[in-house]
Amino acid sequence: MNIPGPEVYVYVREPAVMDSLVRRIDAAERIALDTEADSLHNYFEKVCLIQLSIEDQHYLVDPLCGLDLSRFSAALAEKPLILHGGDYDLRMLRASLNFTPAGEVFDTMIAAQLLGIEQIGLAGLIEKYFAITIAKEGQKSDWSRRPLSEKQLSYAINDTRFLESLAANLDRELRERQRIDWHKESCRSMVESTRRDRLRDPDQAWRIKGSGRLTQRQLAYLRELWHWRDQHARRANVPSFKVFGNEQLLEFAQWLDAHPDMPLAQEPKLLRHIRDARLRSLEETVARVRSMDPSQWPERKKHPRPDPPAADVISRLNALREECASIAKNLGIQGATLAPRAALEAIARSQPRTVDEIMESGGLLRWQAELIHDAVRKSVDCARG
Repeated sequence: MNIPGPEVYVYVREPAVMDSLVRRIDAAERIALDTEADSLHNYFEKVCLIQLSIEDQHYLVDPLCGLDLSRFSAALAEKPLILHGGDYDLRMLRASLNFTPAGEVFDTMIAAQLLGIEQIGLAGLIEKYFAITIAKEGQKSDWSRRPLSEKQLSYAINDTRFLESLAANLDRELRERQRIDWHKESCRSMVESTRRDRLRDPDQAWRIKGSGRLTQRQLAYLRELWHWRDQHARRANVPSFKVFGNEQLLEFAQWLDAHPDMPLAQEPKLLRHIRDARLRSLEETVARVRSMDPSQWPERKKHPRPDPPAADVISRLNALREECASIAKNLGIQGATLAPRAALEAIARSQPRTVDEIMESGGLLRWQAELIHDAVRKSVDCARG
């Protein structure tokens, strides 16, 4: 096995270099792929760098320098790809370039999970298989800023230059343990999920985690504060948390409810970074809520709770969890990799009998359903006594 050499790369920023890369992609058997985005630094998240490794050649494509990426994207989509934890990268590429892979995807993180490897991060896998420690300083870089430093570029190419050799090792182990079909199905499912948008009701986006414990008046403050934050984050093109964190929103909404007549200046701890025009707009927002009629307050959201599991469901669930834990232990993988808890509870409720029914009721892949099929049947039979 050839261990990748030093970080020698081509920085693609010019049309002639892009034309050369497209020809290289056309001739490639498969390509290691990664991206860098700017979600930690910008409100409008985008792909800022695309890393490619093709055998011993490494490329950094700059999508922010005005290049036409249509031929590049089309050529890349047709090739088998290697990624590590590719869900986020593929979603970002779809959003930024309308890119969706048509070829097979080999995800090294999924492979590591199916082999029961504890450290599934890329740095951990590189150290395990190649005894090489890679730097992590670039993880929080602002990839939207130009020029990128040599340190950033060297960091970025480390995300792909080991992937082909790593995938070869993992592929061999998957085949030795007869898990390659599990991996192919899992990767197909991951890719398919990235083709679907994660829809969220924009009118309910302000209901952040923790808002369920607030009163109606506190929810009114939270809703208006959330929209105030969103407006300023958009205007400044910074992530929302850099204007006001979610925990701060919740805490401030409760403080405002407890101090209905107190000037905002009396709460210096939460507002120490809010000043000038932003502070004035915040004061206007708070005044608007304070004068709001209670009929305009948002309703507390009611989460319909499923009926508590009946005794027979609990019996089946306990038996199923015990059986699945034993299966996972024998396979040397995490229980959640075999079947998440929510899937097991759904299965215990619906009592499926066939593999297809297990897949449907638990939302599992075929390899998972086949592995737990006997355990499901046994749990149903035991509960029936």
